[in-house]
Amino acid sequence: MASVPPLPGEYPYTRGIQSSGYRGKLWTMRQYAGYGSATETNQRFKYLLANGQTGLSVAFDLPTQIGMDSDHPLALGEIGKVGVAIDSLKDMETLFRDIPLERVSVSMTINATASILLAMVAAIARERGIAGTELHGTVQNDILKEYIARGTYIYPPRFSMRLITDLMQYCSVELPSWNTISISGYHIREAGSTAAQELAFTLGDGLEYVRWGIARGMDVDEFAPRLSFFFNAHNDFLEEIAKFRAARRLWATICRDRFGMTSPRAMQLRCSAAGSVRQTCAAWRKASRPAWACSALDAASSRAPSRALSGRERVIPAASAGCRRRSPRTCRAPRR
Repeated sequence: MASVPPLPGEYPYTRGIQSSGYRGKLWTMRQYAGYGSATETNQRFKYLLANGQTGLSVAFDLPTQIGMDSDHPLALGEIGKVGVAIDSLKDMETLFRDIPLERVSVSMTINATASILLAMVAAIARERGIAGTELHGTVQNDILKEYIARGTYIYPPRFSMRLITDLMQYCSVELPSWNTISISGYHIREAGSTAAQELAFTLGDGLEYVRWGIARGMDVDEFAPRLSFFFNAHNDFLEEIAKFRAARRLWATICRDRFGMTSPRAMQLRCSAAGSVRQTCAAWRKASRPAWACSALDAASSRAPSRALSGRERVIPAASAGCRRRSPRTCRAPRR
């Protein structure tokens, strides 16, 4: 007699990490945003929160991502182009002015300079009298995929990995509700990999972060639950569902057998719709609907606990704030 496959919420979490699926836990609504200046972005954040958004997702410009001030000669032409420019603690204070950090979770897509920018957030919270235990959010902080796919690294790999592990260790004590790494297959897929290659490289990166954490003397069941995954939801419906299911099963099995991991939180997986499946020449509706719907549906069908849905400006920058308001919202799961 064939064995009964495990139910959702049961090891190895092939069918999802939550037994009740989306009925039991609604995702946070947050739109990925970062305008040229901290003042403009702060205004945008306030608009989004006033209109129902329940978390913030910060996009930084390229100079900020690689540790350059806006007055650096090499930053010319890139300042504020793909996100907000943050050069100092004052800029970060402006970015989050009048925003209750103890009540709003913050996701920051930042890697090489993640420790610096997170330190700024912690400093602002301390100045306001907010305890570190009250802060909730995520830094991407996935430097290995920068060497593989994106290129916004600063230091050699070994020194970068030391910084990553430092941040993991700091947060485990000072910011226990902060997610320290969002291990990203998204960018690897966008750089041209197949689904199988995306899965292999991403899980390989995740396992390396776990090894460094254990080597630092950290308890795997304490730091691993704060590792999350950011896979790509492409437009091959059945292949993507199989990929997500395989990712959960592989991660759970390898981590339990190799590292003795037991925490279900460590198996959390989130995904983003692929920007590469858009067509910049298409009209607004044609650019957004088919790939957007397919990407969202395959993520939902695979029981991914959150989905980040890319709009038209993921392919080509929207010309105005009005265009951005009409684009799909980013849906990400709460990290509490």
